[in-house]
Amino acid sequence: MKNEERINEMLDDIKGKLQIVNAGAIKAKDFDLEKFDDLEEVHAHVMSRNSFSVNEMDAIVSELGQMRK
Repeated sequence: MKNEERINEMLDDIKGKLQIVNAGAIKAKDFDLEKFDDLEEVHAHVMSRNSFSVNEMDAIVSELGQMRK
């Protein structure tokens, strides 16, 4: 289902997996439902990996930033 609750779940998964320090800065309300599919792709990628380099984490956080409203 494409809704803010699902966006929140995906963001929580991503923040937990990447161990994002300032997780409060990434909120579901800042993401438009039009970006749902893009966020779902990032979520799938993050959840499929066991570890990330610093550069990969920076790229993922940057991508999330570009998806914000």
